Amino acid sequence: MEQRRMLSWGSIQSRYISMSVWTSPRRLVELAGQSLLKDEALAIAALELLPRELFPPLFTAAFDGRHSQTLKAMVQAWPFTCLPLGVLMKGQQLHLETFKAVLDGLDVLLAQEVRPRRWKLEVLDLRKNSHQDFWTVWSGNRASLYSFPEPEAAQPMRKKRKVDGLSTEAEQPFTPIEVLVDLSLKEGACDELFSYLMEKVKRQKNVLHLCCKKLKIFAMPMQNIKMILKMVQLDSIEDLEVTCTWKLPTLAKFSPYLGQMINLRRLLLSHIHASSSISPEKEEQYIAQFTSQFLSLQCLQAVYVDSLFFLRGRLDQLLRHVMNPLETLSVTNCRLSEGDVMHLSQSPNVGQLSVLSLSGVMLTDVSPEPLQALLERASATLQDLDFDECGIMDDQLLVLLPSLSHCTQLTTLSFCGNPISISVLENLLHHLIGLSNLTHVLYPVPLESYEDVRGTLHLGRLAYLHARLKELLCELGRPSMVWLSANPCPHCGDRTFYDPEPILCPCFMPN
Repeated sequence: MEQRRMLSWGSIQSRYISMSVWTSPRRLVELAGQSLLKDEALAIAALELLPRELFPPLFTAAFDGRHSQTLKAMVQAWPFTCLPLGVLMKGQQLHLETFKAVLDGLDVLLAQEVRPRRWKLEVLDLRKNSHQDFWTVWSGNRASLYSFPEPEAAQPMRKKRKVDGLSTEAEQPFTPIEVLVDLSLKEGACDELFSYLMEKVKRQKNVLHLCCKKLKIFAMPMQNIKMILKMVQLDSIEDLEVTCTWKLPTLAKFSPYLGQMINLRRLLLSHIHASSSISPEKEEQYIAQFTSQFLSLQCLQAVYVDSLFFLRGRLDQLLRHVMNPLETLSVTNCRLSEGDVMHLSQSPNVGQLSVLSLSGVMLTDVSPEPLQALLERASATLQDLDFDECGIMDDQLLVLLPSLSHCTQLTTLSFCGNPISISVLENLLHHLIGLSNLTHVLYPVPLESYEDVRGTLHLGRLAYLHARLKELLCELGRPSMVWLSANPCPHCGDRTFYDPEPILCPCFMPN
């Protein structure tokens, strides 16, 4: 009887594989999978002979139906190098027992000395936005099952051995399995699924590697952060965001972990505050401990720092430890000295910038020549420039105009919140009109639009001056360029936009 049942399933799969998706509706696959899963023992026994093309639809059916034993067995027989489980978890509350079944299947595999005959699994991908097409290929929109995509993963290496004098392929001993996750560390974020995963990794760290390309750290005690980072393969991290209200000693404790992220490409660090309880000597020691880690970050391409209290007078200390040219540099809401801007303009790291932001950095008392040199250095590659709320005044902007006109790749320019007159804005427009790639300019409300020194807007004047600039755009042959006026309200901080009608902050709304 058992043999007849196996043959019956074999005839179903044989007939299915011989048809393309165009002639075999998805419903047939669903019905076959549901029929097989009614007897989990039969489904598990059939895995040895099941064609690899039928593994994904059967796995999906078992996952949706919470057939834990079948899932556990399918992980052990998975014929692809990657199992993108995270996509199936997206948009639903995963049952803990279902998740445990998958990890328990890995346990069984890792307990074996050699790979099973058909098994190829190297990566369990728990990220919810990767390998989107792996499962959707079964939606019935693809022409043939034989075009089934393999998720990207390194192919396993095999070694040869001799059996009765003949050379043949032998299964190699296990290499570690990678578990890919995106981590967001914040207080109270560790649910049962994450805790179960971390416990597995802790027990089997030598053969189960927790890899994380994107790591975000929010409010969480440093002790907990360190405990988690000790279980992560730090060289797998490519994108790091630290958005905490740390003081300098806390940053120093984190710094050794940063230095081990040798494949880091993007770093965002914000809100590091001063500590009144440490001496100046200790402060210098902590800062040096942090900036020296950049020597290890040979792949770093993008640096975003925001609200770092210690950056004034030390920007060069950070930049000289960056070993390769940056594509993005964003230094925002920090205090910088004229010496910092000078060092920035001379840094070997800025010659290939595509994005530069100094938003919120007060430059009123900084001479414009270093900024001019900085723009000239990056003129061949710069695409996005942000000088919002820098206190740049008319005479400074006039010095920068020739350098801006050399930025031939520029697509977006934003310099809201600076006290600029209408005549200088018109001069700016004449300098920028030849930049064919420039499509968006976000400019400040002209000084002539204000009624008083408190920043009260006269909307009629703003409308007139905005129309005047738009008309000049048309006269110069660039009517499609977006020129959007904006300034923060002095009362609430929200911006008032004008293009062509005003989009007002709440302070201007009638009660």
